[in-house]
Amino acid sequence: MKGGLLVAGTTSDAGKSVVTAGICRWLARRGVRVAPFKAQNMSLNSYVTADGAEIGRAQAVQAAACGLEPTADMNPILLKPGSDRRSQVVVRGRPVADVDAMEYGARRDELRAVAVESYRRLAREFDVVVCEGAGSPAEINLRAGDIANMGLARATGLPVVVVGDIDRGGVFAHMYGTVALLDAADQAHISGFIVNKCRGARELLAPGLDMIEGLTGRRVYGVLPWLDGLWMDVEDSLSLDTRPRGAAAAGGALRVAVVRYPRISNFTDVDALAAEPGVVVTFATSPAECAEADLLVLPGSRATVSDLAWLRETGIADVVAGRTGPVLGVCGGYQMLARTITDQVESGAGTVAGLGLLPADVVFAAEKTLGRPSGEAYGHPVEAYEIHHGIVTRDAGEEFLDGCRVGNVWGTTWHGALENDGFRRAFLGEVARAAGREFHAGPGVSFAALREARLDALGDLVERNVDTAALLALIAGGPPSGLRVLPPGAA
Repeated sequence: MKGGLLVAGTTSDAGKSVVTAGICRWLARRGVRVAPFKAQNMSLNSYVTADGAEIGRAQAVQAAACGLEPTADMNPILLKPGSDRRSQVVVRGRPVADVDAMEYGARRDELRAVAVESYRRLAREFDVVVCEGAGSPAEINLRAGDIANMGLARATGLPVVVVGDIDRGGVFAHMYGTVALLDAADQAHISGFIVNKCRGARELLAPGLDMIEGLTGRRVYGVLPWLDGLWMDVEDSLSLDTRPRGAAAAGGALRVAVVRYPRISNFTDVDALAAEPGVVVTFATSPAECAEADLLVLPGSRATVSDLAWLRETGIADVVAGRTGPVLGVCGGYQMLARTITDQVESGAGTVAGLGLLPADVVFAAEKTLGRPSGEAYGHPVEAYEIHHGIVTRDAGEEFLDGCRVGNVWGTTWHGALENDGFRRAFLGEVARAAGREFHAGPGVSFAALREARLDALGDLVERNVDTAALLALIAGGPPSGLRVLPPGAA
């Protein structure tokens, strides 16, 4: 078969990423050569491909669902917000500009052409391309410049399935309104719906499902039940409150607090900690939460100098400086632990004082470092990836991966290091000893196997709860002809 599908959503966090991953895994298990695609991301969770391209982390996981190494074509445009008004624009894996909304709008035709070219390249190479939309296709204020939703569907002839989150309420209004706010040409691509995160009995939904099909002339392809703990790498911080927290083991838990500053990035680094038995992970925004932790993690940041100022404003910086227990800084968090940060690139702030816990200084370079480094720590191999402008130079301390350790403070620019099972267990053992805790990491946890199991669970979710024969026909045949135009329909 040959074809494609766009998975759109009624809202952000409706479940587009996980539904796309589930469809990819279901198709891959059927022997279909399938690839994921997202024309444009706005995300601070990113990943580096084998050839050094930066893409959204969700597409990297969707590639894993397909059994593929991710490539830049799977996410040709990535927007990384550095403030409420400006974002770094990454095109085919390389940063090209830092722009505001108006400046971005001036480039939209050029970027749309880039996205369509990447999609068509994947469509030539694979049997099926499953695309993930962005936000909602009914953001009518943004429709003229849309690249990821109906703009892509119109340019490539894709059928669109709209995912609605029933758990937040109003799913039928969301689905109807999403279609009705679009113009007739856009509506011709909206082929049906999938209801996501259903906690109750499907039978109770049956009257509503019949009515929405009658009102819209479009079918509901399936109702996906709520599954606890079925998280995946996501694009923004909307899902931070539902991230895996782990569970206490006999004898208590090792408590990890991750500082949630305003521009937190790559917070997926700590998911592997929550997968370890006896580790409980929380995201902290107050000094008290940070003070109580056995391990305090300063994660990545898209706005290092600004987030460092936030640490000082909230009083968390005083907690970090006064801690005797373990602290881990990753990428931007590592930079904050240094003596000084000189930044004429990201913030333009010049030289500012860091927290001074590590004997190192940071200078931001104009060119971003992107790579897939590997090394060894605690006698275990470590494979990781790095994404940063800040170049850290240390002049003392103990080497830790590419970074530095002094006493109970560790720093590294390497993302994903904790996904290496042997290293993670050894590091947690060191943390527990430093924190004075009785803790023994379980030897049986494989984070890669856990991710594979979750991808299989997503594939099962689609296979068992979606009319897969109808979905296959839609993918192969494109949007059905004669779809009803709903009023009012945008002019």
